Formats: sequence, structure tokens, C-alpha cells
Amino acid sequence: MKKAFFLLATIFVFSCKDSPKVNDGNTIDRIDTIDTNKTSLINDSIFLEKGKNYAQSTQKILGKNLMASLQKNGAVGAVEFCNEKAYPLTDSMAVVHNAKIKRVSDKPRNANNQASENELEYIEFFKSKINNKESYEPIVENNNGKINYYSPIVTNTMCLNCHGIPETNIDPKVTQILNDRYPYDQATGYKENEVRGIWSITFNNEQNK
Repeated sequence: MKKAFFLLATIFVFSCKDSPKVNDGNTIDRIDTIDTNKTSLINDSIFLEKGKNYAQSTQKILGKNLMASLQKNGAVGAVEFCNEKAYPLTDSMAVVHNAKIKRVSDKPRNANNQASENELEYIEFFKSKINNKESYEPIVENNNGKINYYSPIVTNTMCLNCHGIPETNIDPKVTQILNDRYPYDQATGYKENEVRGIWSITFNNEQNK
């Protein structure tokens, strides 16, 4: 059991990170796949770099604390962290960065991570880019005066240990743990280099000035 959770912790720390690539055109070129009646895409390097930093630093603190919980309390500590502390830690990083920080998906493991209608559009955008092997960058938008940042969370080989195909990629012990803790889990069946979700970050109005 402890070995299985060590595997999960390692996956969490080192995989499924956002992986932006260099875009081959202006941000506004994305309008052909996104409903611009709802949002206005902008090309702003300051918010682009802020978003990347916020996503990466939040991922780092989550991974660090998960490993600490596992080493201190074994599988029980890891379970408690995943179910009880991941959200508070994410919220604490949101306070540090003065922004709203979320990880959302069209196939969430936790129902609280269900993407909104607007976020689903961006998930589909990143899926299209990656499936077609096209270059892309994270997206920055102005939604009625609120600046939002979106970047993909893309699976790699390690991700498949808990997000791949049960029995083929996922160890039965890991599957049992996930079933016990997340009875409505949708976040399996992925292959390598697929979009599992996105970082969704909204900057505080004070940062928009």
C-alpha cells in the first residue's frame, strides 16, 4: 500500500505539468476556434509570465507537501493530503499570488475540478493543437475586465500510472485506492501526450492596472 502511494506521489510531483510551446503566430490568431463573443484574447507578456510562474510554483508546493505527508504518515497521510489539504494549499498559493488558482478538467477525478463552459472551450482548443501537432502558448484573455490565464496539463508516461487505462497502465492496488477515495472518478483512460485538464488562473483586479 505504501509503495503504491509513493508511486502516486512521485507521479504528482514530476508529471502532468503544464507544457506550453512556442506559438507560431499572434495570440489573436486563436479566434477561429474560440467564441470571442464571450471573451477577448489579448497578447500580454506580463500576464503570460505571471500565469506560468503561478502555475509552476503551485504545482511545486503541492508536490512538496504530498511527499512530506507520505514520508511522515505513510499511505494514511497521503490519503488525508489528497482529500483534505490539496485545496487549502492551492488556496494559500492563491493568497500568496493574489489570484484565483484552479486546476480543472473535462474529466475530473474530483467533481470540484469540473471545468466551466468557458474553460471547456480552452481544453478543446489545446486538445486540437496537440492532436494536430501544432505549436501553441498559454492563453491570456480579458473577460469583462477580468484577466484570465489558461495553460494545458498534458499527460506523459508517468501520468498513465494513475490516469491511464486500468490494468494496462494502472496497478490494481492504485485503482482500488482511487476507487475508494474518488468513487466518481472520470480521470482515467488517457494515453501519453493528451490534455488532461488546464490551469485556470484569474488575476486580482489590482494586478490588472
